[in-house]
Amino acid sequence: MSNSILPQKETKKSYLTALITGATSGIGRATAHEFAKNGIKLILCGRRQERLDSVQKALSKETIVHTLNFDVRDRQQTFEAIASLPEEFQDIDILINNAGNAHGLDPIQSGNLDDWDAMMDINVKGLLYVSKAIIPRMTERKSGHIINIGSSAGKEVYPNGNVYCGSKHAVLAITEGMRIDLNPFGIKVGAINPGLVETEFSKVRFKGDAAADNVYKGYKALQPEDVAEVIYFAITRPAHVNIADVLMFCTAQASSTIVNKEL
Repeated sequence: MSNSILPQKETKKSYLTALITGATSGIGRATAHEFAKNGIKLILCGRRQERLDSVQKALSKETIVHTLNFDVRDRQQTFEAIASLPEEFQDIDILINNAGNAHGLDPIQSGNLDDWDAMMDINVKGLLYVSKAIIPRMTERKSGHIINIGSSAGKEVYPNGNVYCGSKHAVLAITEGMRIDLNPFGIKVGAINPGLVETEFSKVRFKGDAAADNVYKGYKALQPEDVAEVIYFAITRPAHVNIADVLMFCTAQASSTIVNKEL
């Protein structure tokens, strides 16, 4: 299902069109807000139509917004949704591959196969499906910018992180491969890799367990808006500058396993 709304008030002319996956919460939603206030046309993608409608209503006051309701894990849904875009949205200048999830914190020997499938399907295959649907028009125009949202887990492995860390290591490898393969076409490719960000992430990972409530206690974690500002900085560099890779932590975090918490 897709839908467009024209801005409710006159804004500065938008010269860019951005597609954001996982746009209904967390980093994706914050990035949509950051882009909207700077006049970028938006294609917002997500699985929850009611949330897409809510974000669209809020942001249509600032820019033109189109929504696509699909699951990146479903190859056919993904290609059909992106193919359905109206002509004025088909030339996507910026792709933010943000959709991703962590499921469980089990050691490898007792890991849940459904959790493994979910992480690999969303974090790796979903990113590939969306990219495959969009890149051909970028290469045809010899123009575009792709930012993949990775994680500090893609740079170091921590206890019980196993498959999640593997999926985020894959995101970084794919990002580097994209940058090499798309270099002849002048397409920028980079990764933004945050550490602890205060979003719904932990509720999903802990499957609603009360332990999720303690993840962000005792320190100030990164906020989605912090990451969104870095993403916007990356996409607004001059044509000859590409921010290839960013690792960002909150001040309290030194690594995946070291966080200075106040007791």
